[in-house]
Amino acid sequence: MSKTDTYSVIGKPRRRVDGADKVTGQTRFADDIMLPRMLHCKLLRSHVPHALVRSIDIRRAERHPGVKLVLTGRDFPNEYGILPVSQDEQPLCREKVRFVGDPVAAVIARDEFAAEEALELIRVDYEPLDTISDPVQALQQDGARLHDYSEEGNIHKRLSYEFGDVEESLANSAHVFEDIFFFEGNTHLPLEQHAAVGMPEAEGRVTLWSSTQCPHYVHRAVAKALDLPMAHIRVIATPNGGGFGGKTDPFNHEIVVAKAALMLGRPIKICLNREEVFYCHRGRHPVLMKFRTGVDVNGALTGMHLQTLLDGGAYGSYGVASAFYTAVLQPVTYHLPRYAFDACRVFTNKPPCGPKRGHGTVQPRFGQEVQLDKIADRLKIDPAELRLNMVEKPGALTANYLKIGSIGLAECINRVTERSGWKDKYRKLPLGRGVGLACSSYLTGAGNSIYWNAMPHSGVQLKLDRSGRVTVFCGATEIGQGSDDVLVATVAEILGIDPLDIRCVTGDTDLTPVDLGSYSSRVTLMMGNAAIQAAQRARNLIAQAVAQKFGADAETIEFAGGRVFNTGRPEQEMPFQEAVVCAEEIHGSLGTTGSYTPAPPPGKYKGGGVGPSPAYSYTAAVVEVEVDTATGWITVPRVYIAHDLGRTMNPVLARGQVEGSVYMGLGEALMEESAFRRLPARLSGALVHREPSMLEYKSPTSADMPEVITDLIEYPDDNGPFGAKEAGQGPLLPIMPALANAVYDAVGVRIDEVPITAEKILQALDSKARGGSGRVGPTKFPELEWPEPYRVPPPWEGGDGNAVNKPQRKRAAKMHDMDKFKRVAAS
Repeated sequence: MSKTDTYSVIGKPRRRVDGADKVTGQTRFADDIMLPRMLHCKLLRSHVPHALVRSIDIRRAERHPGVKLVLTGRDFPNEYGILPVSQDEQPLCREKVRFVGDPVAAVIARDEFAAEEALELIRVDYEPLDTISDPVQALQQDGARLHDYSEEGNIHKRLSYEFGDVEESLANSAHVFEDIFFFEGNTHLPLEQHAAVGMPEAEGRVTLWSSTQCPHYVHRAVAKALDLPMAHIRVIATPNGGGFGGKTDPFNHEIVVAKAALMLGRPIKICLNREEVFYCHRGRHPVLMKFRTGVDVNGALTGMHLQTLLDGGAYGSYGVASAFYTAVLQPVTYHLPRYAFDACRVFTNKPPCGPKRGHGTVQPRFGQEVQLDKIADRLKIDPAELRLNMVEKPGALTANYLKIGSIGLAECINRVTERSGWKDKYRKLPLGRGVGLACSSYLTGAGNSIYWNAMPHSGVQLKLDRSGRVTVFCGATEIGQGSDDVLVATVAEILGIDPLDIRCVTGDTDLTPVDLGSYSSRVTLMMGNAAIQAAQRARNLIAQAVAQKFGADAETIEFAGGRVFNTGRPEQEMPFQEAVVCAEEIHGSLGTTGSYTPAPPPGKYKGGGVGPSPAYSYTAAVVEVEVDTATGWITVPRVYIAHDLGRTMNPVLARGQVEGSVYMGLGEALMEESAFRRLPARLSGALVHREPSMLEYKSPTSADMPEVITDLIEYPDDNGPFGAKEAGQGPLLPIMPALANAVYDAVGVRIDEVPITAEKILQALDSKARGGSGRVGPTKFPELEWPEPYRVPPPWEGGDGNAVNKPQRKRAAKMHDMDKFKRVAAS
């Protein structure tokens, strides 16, 4: 009997509940919203990367035919942002622009063409400021400060933590490996562009439809930016045509159309063009990483010191959390007795970075997994055996106090090595062909909310009526991942009815209880647990009524196949619809609620709230490559991947999530990059995106997709609904390092940065032929002053989750305080 045979809905392949609407074009995305008397909005964006806004002349634009309203920063006095510590964004810039694409004015007109024509008539007088183009320059230069609230100069956030005496463990290690890696930034590239519609309501209220992943946080941002009571704002998250983290921030265009709708008393719509989506960004941070790792004679980890430097772009976004995430999950995959990390995020004059699929964890996973391949190669240990010998144990508490539940990583490794014929291929294929292995772990929901409080992270309501129809309400957003299907399947399983008999209402701040959003792979676990609680309460009400009618005990009442029956006397049964009528006769109108709040994190130290999760997923992947030594061109014929997702809710959707991660991972590994260049001085010297369109920004097509052999590994976790864990982000992480390791197996060169391109392959091969290192990648990490670390003894060294010291961190309030923080930065 399989692990899912005890369920009638969960784990069974089925058509997703929103599938028919999507394939027939009935799903209404944000840009499909059409309302009577609707006007259109366009934004004027800065063409300079860093400047003071001296003046904006909008008079000609206001007189242009068809123009109804022109807005500037003076119409928006309040800042907003996603994190409470980074309220640094403005709907329209008032005094300063910080990147090419920062919006300074908005035109609302009868149609998009009139609005675009009016944008050309607006004159903005800029006073250029020095441009910060990269993290090294941000560390060196304190004159051109992007934000006054930064810690020092253009340093947004610096972190330093130590769990055990890492230097001692490195000194006593049999081998110490030091490596520097770089992961270039890239963007989400959703098929659907950002869009929003604001509609005025009576008594000064407003409704906002938006392609957002987080309606609750958009709700907060609109209220703050417009000085409106939250009760007067309704946010409806339309289904997303792809999000991947790029729609988790509140955006200026959402606030602008809400404001314009209130001012004009008419619906206002905006749909960004593809270039503007690149300006919104919030994509993968470029990260420079330095690993110092100690191992014993068998290759087992003894200690690690990781340093990361993040290019955060122009605004805070999720940046503080991003900095933590470049470090905190390293001990979750393999047993790591002692661990230290330093992370620094800086501001630069580029579009702001934020969370992209695998938020902050992808970059260090690349570094660690490639370094493990180097360790295995040096010690002449099979990379699979090296990892199997140090996989973390179920129920473990890591050095940095992350509590692990179930872990099926060992089975994942065994499955992909067996399916790929690893032992017959690794180091045995002819020149130009190779295989590489890598593993990963990922969150199943963040353990803390963005605004820390004791309230639930997810809520679900059920309405049952005499028709037999069940309506389920939840604030979670369907972004293509299948969350509506998970919600409906959970309720259907418990009530014993067909999922298609359930109506799903999600992502509406007026109608649904709060859910914190579709990010951090949190929806299945948190929404699922809330749905189980609501459905069980409804089931109990019905069971009590039916038992009373049958003259039986409620404990003997069961639900299955759309019927309710008495297990003690099987002839006593009735259709589900009749059972609901019976319950309504006794209890009155039927409605129940459920909610979910994660357990408190074990780490009590400051910063211990980033990284804890109710459960962690695990993945192993083997990538096969063929490398043409004449051209450097890389072909990927096959990928083998095994993902421990706890329990499969719907295998069709789960495989889609895993294989979608493989696709995105190959894009990041081989070609995707958000790169920037300076225009010549005669053309303003601006720092501009090199590839702000789908023509220049390269991403894999269907023709580039290899054969993917997928295994779903089920190690149910007690914290997940029916034991389920995430499947949407974790499978992405091992693809990039596995490909890099496969390239080394194929042609014997190391590419220690992403993307791995043909040019870099040829450069490394040329270096190797000349007797060089045969490596392409960064060689230096900036020497910068880190704050005194928080020191927390690991659990096995008598730690209780509290720091033994409380470092005094002085935040420089003036730019001349930079003199205290001398640093030497390598170019």
